[in-house]
Amino acid sequence: MIEKIVTIGVYGFAEAEFFDALQQASVDVFCDVRQRRGVRGATYAFANSQRLQARLAELGIHYLYRKDLAPTTAVRQQQKTADRTSKVAKRQRDQLSQDFIEAYGAEILSQFEPQSLLDELPPTAKVVALFCVEREPAACHRSLVAQKLAQTFNVPIIDIRPE
Repeated sequence: MIEKIVTIGVYGFAEAEFFDALQQASVDVFCDVRQRRGVRGATYAFANSQRLQARLAELGIHYLYRKDLAPTTAVRQQQKTADRTSKVAKRQRDQLSQDFIEAYGAEILSQFEPQSLLDELPPTAKVVALFCVEREPAACHRSLVAQKLAQTFNVPIIDIRPE
C-alpha cells in the first residue's frame, strides 16, 4: 500500500539533481502523467521517455505511464488562454487558472478511478511520484491528481522542487 505521493517537475533541475531527489524521497514508482513524453532542448533531454525510463530502471524505480491523466488539448487551451490574458509565460506560471481546474476536473478527474492506479502498482510500492514538466506543483495538473489520490488513500503529498 502506498505511504505517500510525491510530485516532481523537470524544469529547474539538472539531471543528477533530479534523480538524486527521487532517490532521497525513496520513490519506488514513477508515474508519468504528461500527454507528450518529450521535452525540447538538450537541457532536459534526460526527461525524454526512453532516456528517462532507462535511468529509472537503473535506479530500480518502476515506470508507469498514465496518459489518461494528461490534460487534453482542449483542457490545456483553457490554461493557455488564462496565461495570455494574465500575460504570464508557461514557465513563470505559479498556479493553475480556475477555468483549467474546472475543465480538468470535469474531463479527466471525473473519469479517473484512483483504484485503477493502485492496481497497476507493484505490490511493494510505497512512494509514488507523479511527474510532469512544470516547476511549481500548483501550476501543474499533477497537483490535482495528487490531491485526489491523497484524499482517496489518506496519504500525504510531498512536492519536490529544485534548489
